[in-house]
Amino acid sequence: MVMSSLKNIERSEISMLIKNCNIVYYDRIEKGSVLIKDGKIKEINTDTLDDNVLDAEGLYLAPGFIDVHIHGAGGCDTMDGTVESINKISKAIVEHGVTSFTPTTMTVSIEEIRNSLKAIKESKENGTEGAQVLGAHLEGPFISYEALGAQNGNYVLEPTIDNFKKISDGYEDVITSVTLAPEVEGAGELIQYISEKGIVCSIGHTKATYEECIEAIKLGASHSTHLYNAMTGFKHRSPGVVGATFDTDITTETISDGIHISYPALRVAYKQKGTDKVLLVSDSMMACCMPDGDYSLGGQKVTVKNGVATLEDGVLAGSVLTLDKAVRNIYKNSKLPLNEIVKMATYNGARHCKVEDHKGLIKEGYDADIILFDDNINIKKVFINGKEKF
Repeated sequence: MVMSSLKNIERSEISMLIKNCNIVYYDRIEKGSVLIKDGKIKEINTDTLDDNVLDAEGLYLAPGFIDVHIHGAGGCDTMDGTVESINKISKAIVEHGVTSFTPTTMTVSIEEIRNSLKAIKESKENGTEGAQVLGAHLEGPFISYEALGAQNGNYVLEPTIDNFKKISDGYEDVITSVTLAPEVEGAGELIQYISEKGIVCSIGHTKATYEECIEAIKLGASHSTHLYNAMTGFKHRSPGVVGATFDTDITTETISDGIHISYPALRVAYKQKGTDKVLLVSDSMMACCMPDGDYSLGGQKVTVKNGVATLEDGVLAGSVLTLDKAVRNIYKNSKLPLNEIVKMATYNGARHCKVEDHKGLIKEGYDADIILFDDNINIKKVFINGKEKF
């Protein structure tokens, strides 16, 4: 038997036993061991010996993080429209515990969106060197001119089925979610069409009223994009999109950096929705994992200073957040148990992407997408399909 340290696991190992770890399950944390074989979690708390043993030395062992809203990282943008950029993003974020993600497009020309979808599809089918691509999230172009955020109003399109087909033709099978404004004329028909295709229809970049939002939910909308941001807020006589999110069973997502949402507002959201209905996302752009400076997002200039990304007019332009930091932020600024926070960054994203039958849990038979981290949520090891990636 070969005992391996945390520093020298071979990347090509087919079988390995990880022992002395605190396993982060869906509903609890317990000490134990995990046997990985042929890319899967073979056994948990097994007596089976293996030729390769990793002593985790008390680290937490959890499912890999899943980011369903991410524009870029490592100096690259999804809108670069190349397999090379998607691969560089995958390598940058895997070091922060992300094992799967959905590259997210912007409101740009149809041609540019299709170029990005082509690169996303190829990356999903052929694989990457880092985090796996699960599909694409289309953020726009069917949004409101009155809630653009960092989106480019010159490319907003009417929410028609024909316009969606112009974008999705040949790539519908790779699209996991679409963010749109439900109050715009024609959106209802598109919401119904998209949701019937099995694509998550998310409410975002919108000035919808509570009533318009409820109608969209009845038609099939099942999620809301970056809660509190680029949507109508909660007021006691006009609850808005935030109120509709809180008042229904739809899921939502939070950019938990303390910038897009204050920590008290985050705590309110988690109490109102419960951790089963919230996903942690980064909404990161190309400056993620990079130093402060000038970058771009969807063709628009972005300046990052002290970790805050803004357009020239001061509007927040995505983030430079990583999911390990998001988990750490919530762990330090709420009273939520660690396993519930991890669930928001893992299983909930897997369910969103309809891969919860083999990803997002530490469970026998599931993909061995596994991360090891310490008490401060510092990532120490990352495995994807049982192979070490970091």
